[in-house]
Amino acid sequence: MRDALSKGTIYLLLSLGGILMLLPFAWMISTSLKPANQVMVMPPVWIPHPIQWSNYAEAMRVAPLGRYFINSVIVTVLSTAGELITTILAAYAFSRLQFYGRDILFSILLGTMMVPGEVLLIPNFVTLTKLGWIDRYEALIVPWLASVFAIFLLRQHFLSIPKELSYAAKVDGCSDGRFLWEIMVPLAKPAIVTIVLLKAIGSWNAFLWPLIVTNSKEMRTLPVGLTAFRTDVGTIYELLMAASTLVILPMIILFLILERYIVEGVSRAGIKG
Repeated sequence: MRDALSKGTIYLLLSLGGILMLLPFAWMISTSLKPANQVMVMPPVWIPHPIQWSNYAEAMRVAPLGRYFINSVIVTVLSTAGELITTILAAYAFSRLQFYGRDILFSILLGTMMVPGEVLLIPNFVTLTKLGWIDRYEALIVPWLASVFAIFLLRQHFLSIPKELSYAAKVDGCSDGRFLWEIMVPLAKPAIVTIVLLKAIGSWNAFLWPLIVTNSKEMRTLPVGLTAFRTDVGTIYELLMAASTLVILPMIILFLILERYIVEGVSRAGIKG
């Protein structure tokens, strides 16, 4: 009886927490379908009447969301692919290769995670300005081709793979490169999918950095493009919410498809290391 009551309480609290987390999304979708005269009324209107589907078409007319979408796709795909390559190579080096100062170098690398990202904004901006990359794809992609957290996560997963596999592979004449790509990478699929998903979501939703390094509308990404719905006379909330719904929809779909890999990938990261 006590166990059932305890589980019931936990499920109730988790359900309430889930509802509270979903409320902002429900309000966003509701507002995106409202006529302008129902957006700011009190008490709030949760179910719009009539439903204004034209807000989505109007949002795409006010801002070039198609161009912003293409930019976001290019930046997300290339930065994710680049980070994945550097992460796999670095994680393999720190987990399997023996070289002088490996553990010290890895500790220093982990120490950089304590540096706030905001501290690096000005140095990175100055560097990119000198390289002539401002308002170009290079500025949006190159600074984010490596992640210390991703390297740590994948290294821990690599360490959980028995060393006997590498010994057997070397006996068969397998090189380090072949062993990495044909044996280690397939075995680390949950961790790799987790890294890809987290990176894709972070890159897709990035706002501050793209805002700083882009000047023209042609180079802006979707999160930055949402500022088009803020005018001198105020914010057009129904169009802003419609555009926001379109922005987050791809990442929600991606998360639902790959969600089962996240728990498995993160839980295995702490097995050994």
